Amino acid sequence: MSRLLVDTHALLWWLTDDRALSRTAREALADPANEPLVSAASVWEIAIKRSLGKLSAPEDLPERISEEGFSWLAISPAHAWQVRELPAHHRDPFDRMLIAQALTEHVPVITTDSRFTEYGVEIRW
Repeated sequence: MSRLLVDTHALLWWLTDDRALSRTAREALADPANEPLVSAASVWEIAIKRSLGKLSAPEDLPERISEEGFSWLAISPAHAWQVRELPAHHRDPFDRMLIAQALTEHVPVITTDSRFTEYGVEIRW
């Protein structure tokens, strides 16, 4: 089983069946041999942007994520501490946390953001 960390935009595209989600990403998320992980940082990001009116998301988002078969990746002290070592290639704090989690957990990320590779993170798209 391969664990895959799902970036926020890819998660939202999966939940809305958006065609912006690549075929490779869609197949990886649908493959029962994979374990897609959703970071608490992504839910936090969505909650903030939803409250600011920058995006729409279902009221029952956490339940929907679980129903879709995603596993949760909590933010651990090790993840938070890993951020201190990240160069400033990427300024978004949510993406920086996902990068730290990917590096700590040794998992690829499903994302369109090629800047993740600047940190040595494998991306799948």
